Amino acid sequence: MAEFDLIELIRARCAVTREDVRLGIGDDAALLAVPAGQVVAVSTDTLVSGIHFPKDTSPHDVGWKSLAVNLSDLAAMGATPAWATLALTLPQADRGWVGAFIDGFAALAREFKLALVGGDTTQGPLTITVTVHGFVPENLALRRHGAHVGDAVFVTGTLGDAAAGLRMLRDPALAAGNPATAAMRAALIDRLDRPMPRIAQGLLLRGRARSCIDVSDGLAADLGHICQASGVGAEIDLAKLPASPALFSLLSDSERVPLQLAGGDDYELCFTAEAAAADDLLSDLARSGCAATRIGRIVAEAGVRVLDASGHPVELPRAGWQHFSS
Repeated sequence: MAEFDLIELIRARCAVTREDVRLGIGDDAALLAVPAGQVVAVSTDTLVSGIHFPKDTSPHDVGWKSLAVNLSDLAAMGATPAWATLALTLPQADRGWVGAFIDGFAALAREFKLALVGGDTTQGPLTITVTVHGFVPENLALRRHGAHVGDAVFVTGTLGDAAAGLRMLRDPALAAGNPATAAMRAALIDRLDRPMPRIAQGLLLRGRARSCIDVSDGLAADLGHICQASGVGAEIDLAKLPASPALFSLLSDSERVPLQLAGGDDYELCFTAEAAAADDLLSDLARSGCAATRIGRIVAEAGVRVLDASGHPVELPRAGWQHFSS
Protein backbone atom coordinates (compact mmCIF):
# COMPACT_ATOMS: atom_id res chain seq x y z
CA MET A 1 0.00 0.00 0.00
CA ALA A 2 1.24 3.47 -0.85
CA GLU A 3 1.11 6.06 1.94
CA PHE A 4 -1.66 8.16 0.41
CA ASP A 5 -3.76 5.07 -0.25
CA LEU A 6 -3.33 4.23 3.42
CA ILE A 7 -4.46 7.72 4.44
CA GLU A 8 -7.51 7.50 2.16
CA LEU A 9 -8.48 4.14 3.67
CA ILE A 10 -8.30 5.63 7.15
CA ARG A 11 -10.23 8.76 6.15
CA ALA A 12 -13.02 6.83 4.44
CA ARG A 13 -13.61 4.39 7.29
CA CYS A 14 -13.54 7.07 10.01
CA ALA A 15 -15.83 9.57 8.31
CA VAL A 16 -17.95 11.39 10.93
CA THR A 17 -19.69 14.68 10.14
CA ARG A 18 -19.60 17.39 12.81
CA GLU A 19 -20.52 21.05 12.42
CA ASP A 20 -17.49 22.09 14.49
CA VAL A 21 -15.12 20.43 11.99
CA ARG A 22 -14.73 23.14 9.35
CA LEU A 23 -11.95 21.24 7.57
CA GLY A 24 -10.81 17.72 8.36
CA ILE A 25 -8.36 15.26 6.80
CA GLY A 26 -6.83 16.27 3.48
CA ASP A 27 -5.09 19.60 4.03
CA ASP A 28 -1.99 20.66 5.95
CA ALA A 29 -4.03 21.19 9.10
CA ALA A 30 -7.57 20.77 10.33
CA LEU A 31 -9.81 23.77 11.02
CA LEU A 32 -11.92 23.30 14.14
CA ALA A 33 -14.44 25.53 15.93
CA VAL A 34 -14.84 25.51 19.72
CA PRO A 35 -18.43 26.11 20.92
CA ALA A 36 -19.06 29.25 22.97
CA GLY A 37 -18.68 28.80 26.72
CA GLN A 38 -16.59 25.64 26.36
CA VAL A 39 -12.92 24.96 26.89
CA VAL A 40 -10.97 22.22 25.12
CA ALA A 41 -9.60 19.25 27.05
CA VAL A 42 -6.67 17.63 25.20
CA SER A 43 -4.95 14.33 25.96
CA THR A 44 -2.35 12.20 24.16
CA ASP A 45 -1.39 8.55 24.68
CA THR A 46 1.08 6.35 22.82
CA LEU A 47 0.71 2.58 22.58
CA VAL A 48 3.73 0.45 21.69
CA SER A 49 3.46 -3.16 20.56
CA GLY A 50 4.69 -5.55 23.24
CA ILE A 51 4.45 -2.87 25.94
CA HIS A 52 0.83 -1.70 25.92
CA PHE A 53 -0.67 -4.70 24.16
CA PRO A 54 0.58 -8.22 23.37
CA LYS A 55 2.10 -8.49 19.91
CA ASP A 56 -0.53 -10.98 18.77
CA THR A 57 -3.49 -8.79 19.77
CA SER A 58 -6.00 -8.55 16.92
CA PRO A 59 -5.69 -5.29 14.94
CA HIS A 60 -9.38 -4.52 15.56
CA ASP A 61 -8.78 -4.63 19.32
CA VAL A 62 -5.60 -2.54 18.99
CA GLY A 63 -7.59 0.10 17.12
CA TRP A 64 -10.34 0.12 19.75
CA LYS A 65 -7.94 0.29 22.68
CA SER A 66 -5.75 3.01 21.16
CA LEU A 67 -8.76 5.33 21.20
CA ALA A 68 -10.32 4.03 24.42
CA VAL A 69 -7.32 4.80 26.63
CA ASN A 70 -7.38 8.40 25.41
CA LEU A 71 -11.13 8.80 25.82
CA SER A 72 -10.74 7.56 29.39
CA ASP A 73 -8.65 10.68 30.10
CA LEU A 74 -11.48 12.85 28.77
CA ALA A 75 -13.94 10.96 30.97
CA ALA A 76 -11.76 11.72 34.01
CA MET A 77 -11.98 15.44 33.15
CA GLY A 78 -15.75 15.36 32.62
CA ALA A 79 -15.29 16.25 28.94
CA THR A 80 -17.44 15.37 25.93
CA PRO A 81 -15.35 13.83 23.10
CA ALA A 82 -15.15 15.79 19.85
CA TRP A 83 -12.04 15.22 17.71
CA ALA A 84 -8.98 13.00 17.46
CA THR A 85 -5.73 12.79 15.54
CA LEU A 86 -3.91 9.54 14.82
CA ALA A 87 -0.17 9.01 14.25
CA LEU A 88 0.35 5.47 13.00
CA THR A 89 3.81 3.92 12.70
CA LEU A 90 3.80 0.57 10.87
CA PRO A 91 6.46 -1.98 9.96
CA GLN A 92 4.72 -2.22 6.57
CA ALA A 93 1.48 -0.88 5.11
CA ASP A 94 -0.53 -4.09 5.29
CA ARG A 95 -4.01 -3.29 3.93
CA GLY A 96 -5.69 -6.09 5.87
CA TRP A 97 -4.09 -5.13 9.20
CA VAL A 98 -4.75 -1.42 8.73
CA GLY A 99 -8.34 -2.03 7.64
CA ALA A 100 -9.09 -4.11 10.74
CA PHE A 101 -7.27 -1.63 13.00
CA ILE A 102 -9.20 1.36 11.70
CA ASP A 103 -12.49 -0.55 11.91
CA GLY A 104 -11.85 -1.06 15.63
CA PHE A 105 -10.89 2.59 16.07
CA ALA A 106 -13.94 3.77 14.12
CA ALA A 107 -16.34 1.49 15.99
CA LEU A 108 -15.55 3.26 19.27
CA ALA A 109 -15.33 6.70 17.65
CA ARG A 110 -18.88 6.34 16.32
CA GLU A 111 -20.18 5.59 19.82
CA PHE A 112 -19.19 9.12 20.83
CA LYS A 113 -19.63 10.90 17.48
CA LEU A 114 -15.92 11.64 17.50
CA ALA A 115 -14.31 12.85 14.27
CA LEU A 116 -10.80 11.85 13.17
CA VAL A 117 -9.44 15.15 11.83
CA GLY A 118 -5.79 14.45 11.02
CA GLY A 119 -2.59 12.67 11.91
CA ASP A 120 0.43 11.07 10.30
CA THR A 121 1.63 7.75 8.90
CA THR A 122 5.23 6.54 8.88
CA GLN A 123 7.26 3.33 8.75
CA GLY A 124 8.89 1.79 11.81
CA PRO A 125 8.11 -0.45 14.82
CA LEU A 126 4.36 -0.70 15.46
CA THR A 127 3.44 2.38 17.51
CA ILE A 128 0.14 4.25 17.77
CA THR A 129 -0.23 7.79 19.11
CA VAL A 130 -3.69 9.28 19.50
CA THR A 131 -4.57 12.79 20.62
CA VAL A 132 -8.16 13.45 21.64
CA HIS A 133 -9.97 16.75 22.13
CA GLY A 134 -13.15 17.22 24.12
CA PHE A 135 -15.34 20.03 25.38
CA VAL A 136 -16.13 20.94 28.95
CA PRO A 137 -17.97 24.06 30.22
CA GLU A 138 -15.83 26.76 31.79
CA ASN A 139 -14.92 25.92 35.40
CA LEU A 140 -16.61 22.50 35.38
CA ALA A 141 -13.65 20.27 34.47
CA LEU A 142 -12.97 17.49 36.95
CA ARG A 143 -9.51 17.75 38.47
CA ARG A 144 -7.18 15.73 40.69
CA HIS A 145 -6.57 18.43 43.26
CA GLY A 146 -9.99 18.94 44.92
CA ALA A 147 -10.21 16.09 47.45
CA HIS A 148 -11.15 17.15 51.00
CA VAL A 149 -10.62 15.34 54.31
CA GLY A 150 -13.86 13.48 55.03
CA ASP A 151 -14.73 12.88 51.38
CA ALA A 152 -15.79 9.41 50.38
CA VAL A 153 -13.70 7.59 47.75
CA PHE A 154 -15.46 5.77 44.91
CA VAL A 155 -14.58 3.74 41.84
CA THR A 156 -16.72 2.86 38.84
CA GLY A 157 -17.11 -0.67 37.51
CA THR A 158 -14.78 -3.42 38.68
CA LEU A 159 -11.04 -3.62 39.23
CA GLY A 160 -8.37 -6.08 38.21
CA ASP A 161 -10.07 -7.65 35.19
CA ALA A 162 -7.64 -6.40 32.56
CA ALA A 163 -4.58 -7.44 34.54
CA ALA A 164 -6.18 -10.85 35.04
CA GLY A 165 -6.88 -11.01 31.32
CA LEU A 166 -3.20 -10.44 30.61
CA ARG A 167 -2.36 -13.22 33.03
CA MET A 168 -4.75 -15.52 31.17
CA LEU A 169 -3.04 -14.74 27.88
CA ARG A 170 0.36 -15.49 29.34
CA ASP A 171 -0.86 -18.83 30.68
CA PRO A 172 -3.27 -20.35 28.11
CA ALA A 173 -3.95 -23.35 30.36
CA LEU A 174 -5.21 -21.16 33.21
CA ALA A 175 -8.99 -21.38 33.72
CA ALA A 176 -9.46 -23.26 30.45
CA GLY A 177 -10.77 -26.49 31.97
CA ASN A 178 -14.46 -26.30 31.03
CA PRO A 179 -16.85 -24.10 29.00
CA ALA A 180 -17.96 -22.07 32.01
CA THR A 181 -14.45 -21.09 33.09
CA ALA A 182 -13.40 -20.59 29.47
CA ALA A 183 -16.19 -18.02 29.07
CA MET A 184 -15.02 -16.17 32.19
CA ARG A 185 -11.45 -16.26 30.92
CA ALA A 186 -12.61 -14.73 27.64
CA ALA A 187 -14.51 -12.00 29.54
CA LEU A 188 -11.34 -10.99 31.38
CA ILE A 189 -9.31 -10.89 28.17
CA ASP A 190 -12.03 -8.74 26.60
CA ARG A 191 -11.64 -6.22 29.42
CA LEU A 192 -7.95 -6.01 28.56
CA ASP A 193 -8.45 -5.66 24.82
CA ARG A 194 -11.58 -3.48 24.72
CA PRO A 195 -11.87 -1.17 27.71
CA MET A 196 -14.93 1.05 27.73
CA PRO A 197 -14.21 4.69 28.62
CA ARG A 198 -16.62 5.99 31.25
CA ILE A 199 -17.66 9.12 29.38
CA ALA A 200 -21.28 9.20 30.59
CA GLN A 201 -20.17 8.76 34.17
CA GLY A 202 -17.60 11.56 33.88
CA LEU A 203 -20.30 13.91 32.60
CA LEU A 204 -22.56 12.93 35.49
CA LEU A 205 -19.79 13.74 37.98
CA ARG A 206 -19.36 17.34 36.79
CA GLY A 207 -20.18 19.69 39.67
CA ARG A 208 -20.57 16.72 42.05
CA ALA A 209 -17.18 15.02 42.37
CA ARG A 210 -14.46 17.00 44.12
CA SER A 211 -11.62 15.14 42.40
CA CYS A 212 -11.31 12.48 39.73
CA ILE A 213 -8.75 10.38 37.86
CA ASP A 214 -8.91 7.44 35.49
CA VAL A 215 -7.44 4.20 36.78
CA SER A 216 -4.83 3.32 34.19
CA ASP A 217 -1.75 2.50 36.28
CA GLY A 218 -3.47 0.79 39.21
CA LEU A 219 -5.92 2.01 41.85
CA ALA A 220 -3.38 2.61 44.63
CA ALA A 221 -1.03 4.57 42.38
CA ASP A 222 -3.74 6.65 40.73
CA LEU A 223 -5.56 7.44 43.98
CA GLY A 224 -2.12 8.43 45.23
CA HIS A 225 -1.98 11.06 42.49
CA ILE A 226 -5.25 12.55 43.77
CA CYS A 227 -3.89 12.56 47.32
CA GLN A 228 -0.63 14.20 46.30
CA ALA A 229 -2.36 16.87 44.23
CA SER A 230 -4.86 17.58 47.02
CA GLY A 231 -2.44 17.45 49.98
CA VAL A 232 -4.38 14.65 51.71
CA GLY A 233 -4.27 10.88 52.23
CA ALA A 234 -6.70 8.03 51.66
CA GLU A 235 -7.84 4.82 53.31
CA ILE A 236 -9.21 1.98 51.19
CA ASP A 237 -11.40 -0.75 52.69
CA LEU A 238 -10.04 -3.98 51.21
CA ALA A 239 -13.35 -5.84 51.48
CA LYS A 240 -15.12 -3.21 49.39
CA LEU A 241 -12.96 -3.45 46.27
CA PRO A 242 -15.37 -4.34 43.44
CA ALA A 243 -14.64 -7.58 41.59
CA SER A 244 -16.37 -9.02 38.55
CA PRO A 245 -17.89 -12.51 38.83
CA ALA A 246 -15.17 -13.82 36.50
CA LEU A 247 -12.33 -12.39 38.57
CA PHE A 248 -13.90 -13.56 41.82
CA SER A 249 -14.46 -17.08 40.49
CA LEU A 250 -11.15 -17.70 38.76
CA LEU A 251 -8.64 -16.22 41.20
CA SER A 252 -8.09 -16.64 44.92
CA ASP A 253 -8.07 -13.64 47.26
CA SER A 254 -4.27 -13.61 47.36
CA GLU A 255 -4.15 -13.57 43.55
CA ARG A 256 -7.03 -11.14 43.03
CA VAL A 257 -6.25 -8.33 45.47
CA PRO A 258 -2.85 -7.31 44.03
CA LEU A 259 -4.45 -7.05 40.58
CA GLN A 260 -7.29 -4.90 41.92
CA LEU A 261 -4.92 -2.57 43.72
CA ALA A 262 -2.04 -2.35 41.27
CA GLY A 263 -2.79 -4.33 38.12
CA GLY A 264 -3.55 -1.33 35.91
CA ASP A 265 -5.37 -1.07 32.58
CA ASP A 266 -8.77 -0.83 34.32
CA TYR A 267 -9.77 2.53 32.78
CA GLU A 268 -12.39 3.04 35.46
CA LEU A 269 -12.90 6.37 37.25
CA CYS A 270 -11.71 6.87 40.82
CA PHE A 271 -13.25 9.96 42.39
CA THR A 272 -14.04 11.64 45.68
CA ALA A 273 -17.19 13.44 46.77
CA GLU A 274 -18.89 14.62 49.93
CA ALA A 275 -19.88 11.60 52.01
CA ALA A 276 -23.38 13.03 52.50
CA ALA A 277 -23.94 12.91 48.74
CA ALA A 278 -22.91 9.26 48.37
CA ASP A 279 -26.36 7.64 48.18
CA ASP A 280 -27.71 9.97 45.51
CA LEU A 281 -24.50 9.79 43.53
CA LEU A 282 -24.39 5.99 43.61
CA SER A 283 -28.04 5.77 42.53
CA ASP A 284 -27.50 8.12 39.61
CA LEU A 285 -24.38 6.26 38.48
CA ALA A 286 -26.20 2.92 38.62
CA ARG A 287 -28.86 4.37 36.30
CA SER A 288 -26.14 5.66 33.95
CA GLY A 289 -25.20 2.13 32.91
CA CYS A 290 -22.10 1.71 35.06
CA ALA A 291 -22.45 1.37 38.82
CA ALA A 292 -19.87 2.68 41.27
CA THR A 293 -18.70 1.46 44.67
CA ARG A 294 -17.75 3.42 47.77
CA ILE A 295 -14.36 2.00 48.71
CA GLY A 296 -12.88 4.33 51.32
CA ARG A 297 -12.33 7.83 52.60
CA ILE A 298 -10.01 10.82 52.42
CA VAL A 299 -7.96 11.47 55.55
CA ALA A 300 -5.45 14.06 56.66
CA GLU A 301 -2.41 11.78 56.90
CA ALA A 302 -0.52 11.60 53.61
CA GLY A 303 -0.34 8.43 51.57
CA VAL A 304 -2.71 5.63 50.54
CA ARG A 305 -3.41 2.88 53.08
CA VAL A 306 -5.39 -0.33 52.61
CA LEU A 307 -7.27 -1.65 55.64
CA ASP A 308 -8.58 -5.16 56.28
CA ALA A 309 -11.99 -5.93 57.83
CA SER A 310 -10.56 -5.30 61.32
CA GLY A 311 -9.14 -1.92 60.34
CA HIS A 312 -5.54 -3.14 60.27
CA PRO A 313 -3.20 -1.93 57.51
CA VAL A 314 -2.46 -4.34 54.69
CA GLU A 315 0.85 -4.21 52.86
CA LEU A 316 0.38 -2.67 49.45
CA PRO A 317 1.61 -4.53 46.39
CA ARG A 318 4.11 -2.88 44.12
CA ALA A 319 3.28 0.60 42.91
CA GLY A 320 1.40 0.94 39.63
CA TRP A 321 2.99 0.81 36.21
CA GLN A 322 5.78 3.29 35.48
CA HIS A 323 7.78 3.53 32.28
CA PHE A 324 11.57 3.64 32.71
CA SER A 325 11.39 2.03 36.15
CA SER A 326 13.91 -0.74 36.84
